[in-house]
Amino acid sequence: MSRRRQIYEGKAKVLFEGPEPGTIVQYFKDDASAFNDRKKGTIVGKGVLNNRISEFLMTKLGEIGIATHFVRRLNMREQLVRAVEIIPIAIVVRNVAAGSFSQRLGIAEGTVLPRSIVEYHYKNKELGDPLVSEEHITAFGWASTQDLDDMMQMALRINDFLSGLFLGVQIKLVDFKLEFGRLWSNDEMRVVLADELSPDNCRLWDLRTNEKMDKDRFRQDLGGVAEAYQEVARRLGILPESGPADIPDPRLVR
Repeated sequence: MSRRRQIYEGKAKVLFEGPEPGTIVQYFKDDASAFNDRKKGTIVGKGVLNNRISEFLMTKLGEIGIATHFVRRLNMREQLVRAVEIIPIAIVVRNVAAGSFSQRLGIAEGTVLPRSIVEYHYKNKELGDPLVSEEHITAFGWASTQDLDDMMQMALRINDFLSGLFLGVQIKLVDFKLEFGRLWSNDEMRVVLADELSPDNCRLWDLRTNEKMDKDRFRQDLGGVAEAYQEVARRLGILPESGPADIPDPRLVR
């Protein structure tokens, strides 16, 4: 489809005006960043893979009744989504200790948590998306108590479903980040899942070996980033063995 007016450009995606009112075209880039943009690179083909994986996971969640902003995939790098008012709170669901959680609490990476732990982060790049409490969120009006209740219920249900889905393809869902938005229809509002679901915002480990299959391979200079993303897509059954036609041999461009 032809390019439309650009609305916003983020770390991994560009948003364009949609073909009809209330829609947005979400374009997936190959850019990669970590540590609040202190590390940057390009992973050739990442945008194609994330578009495919996010489409698959959003569709599966829709089938079990989770409301999302996803409408349909348009092409290899673009998908059509509903325009929503993004809630400035990211929810992180953790099943296994890893990343900043391990560093903050001194819990060895790979430790299975006694139960899934949900954390709130205030979406503010300048502040490094700090960890916040429900008291902060409601006191400053970032989200209402009802918004948080809706987000929490969806997050836990998404965790249960995705944990089982990934387990079925021998992948461990370590943790993941969710973003939500308010979708308005006439005078009615509902909270829906927004953004994307991909190895960019999900920690995914091989169930048998604990090999990392997500963006930590970029963060930690482990190599094989695009190959890991392709393996996730293959296990989910959404890529042929040869990979998508427009992805050359995977490589990281710094």
